[in-house]
Amino acid sequence: MPSQKIVSLLPAATEIVCALGLEENLVGRSHECDFPPSVKQLPICSEANIQDNLSSAAIDVKVKELLTDALSVYTVKRDVIKQLSPDVVITQAQCEVCAVSLTEVEEALEDYLDKQSTIISLQPDSLDAIFNTIREVAVVLGVTEKGEQLIEGLQERVDIIRHKLKFMENKPKVACIEWLEPMMVSGNWVPELVNIAGGVPILAENGKHSPYVKWEDIRQQDPDAIVVMPCGFSIERTMKEANLLLQLPGFTELKAVKNNRFYIADGNHYFNRPGPRIVDSIEILAEIIHPKQFIFGYEGDGWIKFSL
Repeated sequence: MPSQKIVSLLPAATEIVCALGLEENLVGRSHECDFPPSVKQLPICSEANIQDNLSSAAIDVKVKELLTDALSVYTVKRDVIKQLSPDVVITQAQCEVCAVSLTEVEEALEDYLDKQSTIISLQPDSLDAIFNTIREVAVVLGVTEKGEQLIEGLQERVDIIRHKLKFMENKPKVACIEWLEPMMVSGNWVPELVNIAGGVPILAENGKHSPYVKWEDIRQQDPDAIVVMPCGFSIERTMKEANLLLQLPGFTELKAVKNNRFYIADGNHYFNRPGPRIVDSIEILAEIIHPKQFIFGYEGDGWIKFSL
């Protein structure tokens, strides 16, 4: 198969393409694609319609305004894509907030390119679906065998954790917080990751979108551990709004807080990207939930313990 020019409008897709050994085929990326770091040199094919440095509450309001007006949270740079003339464009239909939507990509490419381009739309909601996404991309890009090898290696890492926890009876209740104001807990694949890592997720279901919750619901559950992983936020960015939690009624009385099991994780790089590093996310949770059984070395980069 001749070399295909690829534009990725989704950070997870960029990571998949690179993990398949096809980074040299990437000719364009989204404004959020930043891993591996070498992709930052590629032309940027999208831009955010929300300004930087807004608070969680302000971001939530702005997102809802844009989606109510049927406007995308992100905009495709049509002129850039036309100039790059890709053979394959990868986007997603999972969430209008997470990346450039399928509809917008289709509209941007319609009657705009001088040739027919293949659009791959990813929408995984579970670990198996993420692995199938990798398989799908590998098939379209003509590296089916490489895709199977990648998935096999990822699955082996998951199986190591499952095996080590096979007879573990102590399964702490874990609250994974995906947004601070208004409060949301992590859905989609995250409850499954918590289960694999030896915990019991609260207030969210496997494969279901992340739900809004009331603080009182979390207080009633009184989790053994709290992991804050806001969508699109680094640890440093999350730290700027940690006071939103600290000020909540009864926060210091929670079991997780009393036992110093309050953590902040890099939601942007690990938990919000349904790509190969989703297994890193499981390893991070395993370190957090069962620190005596697992030390993978993510502390300080992938997660930190927040001490009051």
